[in-house]
Amino acid sequence: MNLSLGYINPEDVLKNTAELMALSARTAPKSAGQDFVVIKIITRDEIDRLAEAMVQYGIETNKRNFDRDSKNVKNSPVILLIGLKDSQTVGLNCGACGFERCKDCEAHEGPEFDGPQCALRILDMGIAIGSAVKMAGIMGVDNRIMYRIGVVAKKIGLIEASFVMGIPLSATGKNIYFDR
Repeated sequence: MNLSLGYINPEDVLKNTAELMALSARTAPKSAGQDFVVIKIITRDEIDRLAEAMVQYGIETNKRNFDRDSKNVKNSPVILLIGLKDSQTVGLNCGACGFERCKDCEAHEGPEFDGPQCALRILDMGIAIGSAVKMAGIMGVDNRIMYRIGVVAKKIGLIEASFVMGIPLSATGKNIYFDR
C-alpha cells in the first residue's frame, strides 16, 4: 500500500466527496419513512451546458444573477443536484402548505418549480441538503446551496424533479462562492 502524499487530483476528490454527500442525503431522515428525494451528480459536459443555459435563462426572463451564478457553475468541477420527485403529502392535514386538507394540495407545473409541495416533503429535502453540505464541510470542500442552479437544471432536463436545488463543489485556495 502506497501512502505517499504525492499529487492528488482535486477533481477526483470532489467526485468522491459528491458521492459521500449523495449518500448522506439519501440516508437523511424522511417524513413517515417515505423517500421522494432524488439526487444526481453532474460533471464537466453537463456543467458547461448548465452554465450556458443559466445565462440564457437570465436573459430570457430578465432575472438577475443567473449570469453571476453561472460563472460559479462554470468554475465548479462537480455539482450535486437534490430535488423532490413525485412526492406525495404526508397525510396529516396540517395546513402548512396553505391548504386545509392534504387532498387539496395537488401539484401543478409552475414557472420554475412545480407546486404546491407538502411542507413536510420540502423539509425532507432541506434535511437531505443539510446532511449533504455537512458532509462537504467535514471533507473541507467549498460549496454553496443555489436555487438558480435547480431552476435551470430542471428546465433543461438534467434531473427529473418537481423542486430542485444545486450544490456546486470547489477546492481552491479561496472559496469561489463568496465575495462574488
